[in-house]
Amino acid sequence: MKQQASSRGGAVWALVLTSVAGFMAALDNLVVTTALPSIRADLGGELAELEWTVNAYTLTFAVLLMTGAALGDRFGRRRLFLAGLAVFTAASAAAALSPGIGALIAFRAVQGVGAAVMMPLTLTLLTAAVPPARRGMAYGIFGAVTGLAVASGPLVGGSLTEHLSWQWIFWLNVPVGLVLLPLARLRLAESYAPKAPLDLRGTVLVSAGLFGVVYALVSATGDGWTSPGVLTGLIAGTALLGAFVRHGFRAAHPVLPMRLFRNRAFFGINVASLLMFLGMFGSIFLLSQFLQSALGYSPTEAGLRMLPWTGMPMLVAPVAGYLSDRFGGRPVVVTGLALQALGLGLFAAVLEPDVAYAAQLPGLIIGGIGMALYFAPASSLVMSSVQPGEQGMASGANNALREVGGALGVAVLASVFSAHGGYGSPQSFADGTVPAVWIGAGVVALAALVALFIPGRRPEPGPVPEAADARVPLSA
Repeated sequence: MKQQASSRGGAVWALVLTSVAGFMAALDNLVVTTALPSIRADLGGELAELEWTVNAYTLTFAVLLMTGAALGDRFGRRRLFLAGLAVFTAASAAAALSPGIGALIAFRAVQGVGAAVMMPLTLTLLTAAVPPARRGMAYGIFGAVTGLAVASGPLVGGSLTEHLSWQWIFWLNVPVGLVLLPLARLRLAESYAPKAPLDLRGTVLVSAGLFGVVYALVSATGDGWTSPGVLTGLIAGTALLGAFVRHGFRAAHPVLPMRLFRNRAFFGINVASLLMFLGMFGSIFLLSQFLQSALGYSPTEAGLRMLPWTGMPMLVAPVAGYLSDRFGGRPVVVTGLALQALGLGLFAAVLEPDVAYAAQLPGLIIGGIGMALYFAPASSLVMSSVQPGEQGMASGANNALREVGGALGVAVLASVFSAHGGYGSPQSFADGTVPAVWIGAGVVALAALVALFIPGRRPEPGPVPEAADARVPLSA
């Protein structure tokens, strides 16, 4: 009885610690967007430099996610989680103290390094601590927190900037990180995949390939899709990723075995995740600005009006985890993606410079429910589709694809926005936003169709073979 209570306590601690760490990493994706005018007034900088205060974090985060997961498998997931958390916390303090725009960009890049090491290990550590029968609910809560962080970044950044100063969007991470570090050291159990040697060649190929592709994507809005730098990044990055895929088929112990993609659940949820983040991330990027630039709301007012969308994951995602445990992940994920596509479509249908808030509410509420239904089962499907010793690499791959999807979404939808409108007037902003959000809705609808190919029932947890059990200790 005491051991069972201890196991429950370890699972609760793991859920709290990994959820808070995941919230910090996900929040910093978009938290800077509403603070850019204040940063420019304080530190100066051209528009391209201001964009890189967002993109520097996205770039290093996306590029190093799989590397962080591989290092955790080899040297200890808790140990690397602590190292990533320490780097993230220290870089946040340094960013708050930045004397100029160049220093801020550099420290944002270091923040991304810490988050890339920390983020993929959160799900692996959580999976190790929570019994299989309760993982759906745990993933639901974790997904609720992560979804809230992604969607509420503009609100948090705008509120802190408006009522305190832009530096507080970074100072906020410091006390949280300082509290998490000792608690994680004491309350999280260590786990390894010790028989998987570090794949240096595969790590270099995937890191360099992702760097080229993500660099091109985040530069495309400012430099143009046909600029030499963007084309070079896309071509070279794609070639390196092709070499990484070939390596994944041939190497004895690759950082990401390509055989995993023969699993319909793993393939389907990863493709759906990439498409979902493409449509959702790009749409949030534009809609949060539409509420301010076209409708004239302050950053805080805009964030509050998005609460029916951004706050819904906290209410619905735990229920989604329960439904995933009960009925399997596919129907919940497909329903969530379909509702999110419908919500974006409803929003695009009513967007105009003088649109009433009541007309926006249906799209906000339906889209928020859809996002909440997606996050929890998606995590469960990723982690249950592979063997325990492969969960670190699976989590890293899924997070990397999500980040690439988010970067692609911002680049593509911003290009659509620029082709049809601009920042010159509220009408011009609406003219650019409407077709971009329609495309975002279509991409998320495509993600729902892809998710239909995921197996209909989530595999029931079975006995773990002795060899796998010996490779990966999962005791909490």
